[in-house]
Amino acid sequence: MTRPRLPAWIALGGAVLVGVFTALQARVNGQLGVRLEDGLVAAVVSFGSGLVILLVLSGVLPVGRRGTAALVRGIRTRAIPWWMLAGGAAGALTVATQGIAVGLLGVSLFTVGVVAGQAVCGLVLDRVGYGPAGVVAVTVPRLLGGALALAAVGIALAGDGLSGIPWWMLALPLLTGIGIAWQQATNGRLRQRVGTPLTATFVNFAGGTVVLAIAAAVHVAIVGMPAAFPTEVWLYLGGVIGVVYIFMSAALVAQTGVLLLGLGAVVGQLGTSFALDALWPAPASPGPLQELAMVLVALLSVVIATVPWGRLRR
Repeated sequence: MTRPRLPAWIALGGAVLVGVFTALQARVNGQLGVRLEDGLVAAVVSFGSGLVILLVLSGVLPVGRRGTAALVRGIRTRAIPWWMLAGGAAGALTVATQGIAVGLLGVSLFTVGVVAGQAVCGLVLDRVGYGPAGVVAVTVPRLLGGALALAAVGIALAGDGLSGIPWWMLALPLLTGIGIAWQQATNGRLRQRVGTPLTATFVNFAGGTVVLAIAAAVHVAIVGMPAAFPTEVWLYLGGVIGVVYIFMSAALVAQTGVLLLGLGAVVGQLGTSFALDALWPAPASPGPLQELAMVLVALLSVVIATVPWGRLRR
């Protein structure tokens, strides 16, 4: 049975909201990493709390039980290949990078690195038909939209503000963006097999928690546990926020394609990042004028990539 398609403005608005939640989660997890002085432990706390929430929802909600049954049946019959279960690895990279880098780079600088990875990887995945929407043509407006998203990255990198930042820390957001685009496409395909975004999100969190727990255990064995955990409740909401935006991504990617979901999320990420860094600047955050320029260029990239120019001409 063919699923009804959402109006384009609702699907794109949902993609923007995914970006808003992504930026909020990055700031929460980044601050928890700063307070703990351990980004990996902060990532385990974030992903682990999200996994607990999803376990409860999957057991309580009928759609969760149906999705879990479909997942088990698909794995048993090999209708669901192993790589569809691997989206959690990209989620683990995202949360770990937030805990390690955002406290120093700020949300905006982190986000523009993610933008580059999402834009390039989204174009490639749509072109080869990896996402649940199948092959999505890389038209001239979509290509220009991706190029403008990369131009927003160039604006962020201008100036001398990054001279003291290690190269590997600057590379982490780029790798995260590549992982997010692949994760969105993979979770969207898994959603098609199990019939619900809830189960696809649960698989993402289960796999990510395992990866992070192993990495954190090795790290703690070497350097020891953090001295004390902070008491502010909001520092532990990263998992809840992650459940929301990954669930939304799995539901929306079949409506938008990988690239447009990524570009819409970029607008929400950059706009929210600009507001967060203006209110709470990090040591390596770009100045407000640079951040405003990034937001405007990213907005233009989404407009160019999503407006149906052929219909307007007709």
